[in-house]
Amino acid sequence: MSKALAIGDLARETGVKVPTIRYYETVGLLPPAPPTESNRRQYDVRAVRRLQFIRHARELGFEVEAIRELLDLVEQPQRSCAKVDALAREHLQAITSRIERLQALKV
Repeated sequence: MSKALAIGDLARETGVKVPTIRYYETVGLLPPAPPTESNRRQYDVRAVRRLQFIRHARELGFEVEAIRELLDLVEQPQRSCAKVDALAREHLQAITSRIERLQALKV
């Protein structure tokens, strides 16, 4: 994909609804796309990749603030992976705890 996408095309490409894309722009997870002369926003391949990352992280249950931290770390590859590791471990502990509580309800 080399051409720019309108927001509807971006939504279809990533499986993320248009209002959700706008929300991610509002909260700063997805940078707003520059408008064209006709005042339409056009998204590039970087926006597609970033939005796919955000969607995947949300599917895994990461909160918006944790995703923001992960994205900040992705943009600075020279930084240590310790923060990413800590976020993942914290998230795994929360999931494990939830599974244990659900299994207790099952009995």
